[in-house]
Amino acid sequence: MSGRGQVEQKEKLSREVTIPETITIQELANRMSERAVDVIRMLMKQGQIHKITDVIDSDTAQLIAEELGHTVRRVAESDVEEGLSSDEPDLEEDLDPRPPVVTIMGHVDHGKTSLLDAIRKANVVEGEAGGITQHIGAYQVASPSGDMITFIDTPGHAAFTSMRARGAKVTDIVVVVVAADDGVMPQTIEAIQHAKAAGVPLIIAVNKIDKPDAKPERVRTELLQHDIQVESMGGETLEFEVSAKTGEGLPELLEGIQIQAEIMNLRANEKRDGEGTVIEAQLDRGRGPVATVLVQRGTLFTGDIVVAGAEWGRVRALIDDLGENVQYAGPSVPVEVLGFNGTPDAGDRVTVVPSEARAREVTEYRARQKRERQNARTGGANRSLVDMMRDLKEGAGRKELPVVIKGDVQGSVEAISGALEKLGNDEVAARILLAGVGGITESDITLAQASKAVVIGFNVRALKEAREAAERAGIEIRYYNIIYDLVDDIKATLSGMLPPTLREERLGEAVIQEVFEVSKVGKVAGCRVQDGIVERGAHVRLIRDSVVIHEGKLKTLKRFKDDAKEVTSGQECGMAFENFENMRAGDVIECYRVEEIRRTL
Repeated sequence: MSGRGQVEQKEKLSREVTIPETITIQELANRMSERAVDVIRMLMKQGQIHKITDVIDSDTAQLIAEELGHTVRRVAESDVEEGLSSDEPDLEEDLDPRPPVVTIMGHVDHGKTSLLDAIRKANVVEGEAGGITQHIGAYQVASPSGDMITFIDTPGHAAFTSMRARGAKVTDIVVVVVAADDGVMPQTIEAIQHAKAAGVPLIIAVNKIDKPDAKPERVRTELLQHDIQVESMGGETLEFEVSAKTGEGLPELLEGIQIQAEIMNLRANEKRDGEGTVIEAQLDRGRGPVATVLVQRGTLFTGDIVVAGAEWGRVRALIDDLGENVQYAGPSVPVEVLGFNGTPDAGDRVTVVPSEARAREVTEYRARQKRERQNARTGGANRSLVDMMRDLKEGAGRKELPVVIKGDVQGSVEAISGALEKLGNDEVAARILLAGVGGITESDITLAQASKAVVIGFNVRALKEAREAAERAGIEIRYYNIIYDLVDDIKATLSGMLPPTLREERLGEAVIQEVFEVSKVGKVAGCRVQDGIVERGAHVRLIRDSVVIHEGKLKTLKRFKDDAKEVTSGQECGMAFENFENMRAGDVIECYRVEEIRRTL
């Protein structure tokens, strides 16, 4: 009986183990279903001392696995992602029409969210700080013909350039909103460039036509400067005059989008495994990591095992844009996905994989790549002493403002990090120690304390323990809900760290007539002011035979026996200098004032 049990145990333990080029001891143990301590013990027998988190090479891992009775399948790092998502075109008979994905872009405060709000008949804008969209939202609406249209609303502020770029990559059609009373603005131009780079058709929505100072013709003319010729001016770009306030022109806009989509003949295969893109991701305290995913191919079901960037998970729930639980989501459908082990990055590709083992293999490989890229960017722990010395030399004299950033969603954190990294110059810069999603924790404060950093909370708050730790350590926590306020504040702080520009203003010149020795004072120069004025406490240069032999400050300035604040041209005076007494008759004294001019980035 005991013999049969041993055979069964042996059969149960013997398995095929996939080993990449490098693997941690903990992960190797997990894949073999063995105890990590047994793996460490076997390595010790070979004369190697390791910790559970140490990385070993594939040869060592193979020896351990085979000694424990497992078979090994070696994979090269480049093979890990092979076959993860198929780029092969779908069969014609498998393709069905899908809703168009429309991205709304444009300048800040040109009415993008209000326009979408009017289309959705739901008030979103009131919940946003200052009426500014802070992160991407995705919604589905029905057009007048009854067909569905998926809208992605992207923020318009300059800090969100990267987010708008992502919006353009997942979209079929771009609607650029331009305010009729404001015209083409910097972010309008950016939106046009993103749409052109993505190679997608443009539709112009001239908003706020209900305003008395609306000038739609001006918008059309300004668009010509950016190679956009609208239909009313003989071009091919569709344009619609709309008002988010009154609803005027909205049915025509939706109809125009639908016509454009029909011309494009948008189709997808919904019978395959789901693939899509993370539009936004956040860490919800009650629900864990939540990713807004736009499904682009196939169908995503609850229970699917999915990989997104360096994170994986089993889909626990799918929630549509109305907040309802759904069992599946097909092409062009935006859903919130619950069940990820960690918060993926906005823009990550979402792919369904067959097993947890495959998911772990892919995410570990990606996490390792991410760490290596991070190390390469920040100069990781494996740098040589020569590298460190070179970096110190290059960064000598550069002042840095260490910053810890915590935000509500990944896209906002990414946009803040990008905006702050662009603020610096050769003299000052913001150094981001940590940029993460979720509330401010005690460990964030500990990190900030160690490096004297400023902690920034964007739409998040510090936990009670973190607040108390910050008070004890004297760490400043700054809270924001509008990105450009945050960027402006950090810019002002960095500007304050810049050394001021020193500007010299010449006051006057005097010639030494005679030098006197005065008890308790030392040598005093009897001078005549030749031009301008001489001020007490001003900066002076002593010039002898056209050569500067001393620079310093005036210690005393006397007119006869009385102290004088200033002496003007043509008058005589007595001068004594700070820490200098080697004056001679005939020396010229140049008097000047140094003005400090505050610099800004």
